[in-house]
Amino acid sequence: MNTRGKAGSAPADEGTLTYREALREALREALATDDRVFLMGEDVGRYGGCFGVSLGLLEEFGPDRVRDTPLSESAFVGAGIGAALAGMRPIVEIMTVNFSLLALDQILNNAATLRHMSGGQLGVPLVIRMTTGAGRQLAAQHSHSLEGWYAHIPGIRVLTPATLDDARHLLAPALADPDPVLIFEHGSLYNATGVLDETVRDVDLDRAVVRRKGTDVSIVAYGGSLAKALAAAEELAGEGVEAEVVDLRTLRPLDDATILDSVRRTHRAVLVDEGWRSGSLSAEISARITEQAFFDLDAPVERVCAAEVPIPYARHLEEAALPQQAGIVAAARRAVG
Repeated sequence: MNTRGKAGSAPADEGTLTYREALREALREALATDDRVFLMGEDVGRYGGCFGVSLGLLEEFGPDRVRDTPLSESAFVGAGIGAALAGMRPIVEIMTVNFSLLALDQILNNAATLRHMSGGQLGVPLVIRMTTGAGRQLAAQHSHSLEGWYAHIPGIRVLTPATLDDARHLLAPALADPDPVLIFEHGSLYNATGVLDETVRDVDLDRAVVRRKGTDVSIVAYGGSLAKALAAAEELAGEGVEAEVVDLRTLRPLDDATILDSVRRTHRAVLVDEGWRSGSLSAEISARITEQAFFDLDAPVERVCAAEVPIPYARHLEEAALPQQAGIVAAARRAVG
């Protein structure tokens, strides 16, 4: 499966780069500045990664630092945990979130629990990267959004970079975390282009960020849904509705303060989540808003989620199953009455 596109080509315009190139620069910086860091996973070396993120890093850093692994998620995630326990700073790439379930025992029962079970004696400073999300006609086994499942697990941090700046700058603080960090990269973002903000050097992993100010309704999104939320906000502005857009950025721990501050100002909330509605991350956020800001709400919390089906292959069915701009706009209209 080659989904890399023109991963190795230069940016189309001078000064711009793609989301995958921003991720690659973050990996390059990590490998260059800390000898304990190494990258491992299926096809990350000679092939340059299934999605082209690690293209060229093998030639630059060699096979000890960029390691191709057998096709066994349980084995190479387990090896990453062992390396982290031994003092290394491994970055493990799992091809897609669906395949991460083959390593769920290692992630849940080992990486997330060892600090607790050892009475604080053992830490697992491990970073696991994986692609998530749909919209590329890769069918059900390569397209689900399961990051909300992982946000349920104590002992790990869950990151969802949605912008070039976050793709470039989230990795360094993730590697500095003494506990496991999972980074979910939405597959639709790899070819997204833009210009890095040169003023951004550090990213606060504990904080969500307001990407657009507004006064009438809060649209809370993350990852691949952020661009749709921002587009919906622009459409709503043409109707006289000023939507505020909150990028969660970190799903565990959730930044309740930023979410609630926004809702208390706009008095309405629309939650966008590419995961399934039942038992979803959006359900958790809705509950927290209801628990902590019920009397600030002027309308019920709206949720825009994926249809409760395996993600279809056919493009028109895939698009119908996913949250889209039109659905977000409709939810915001209902909220503002």
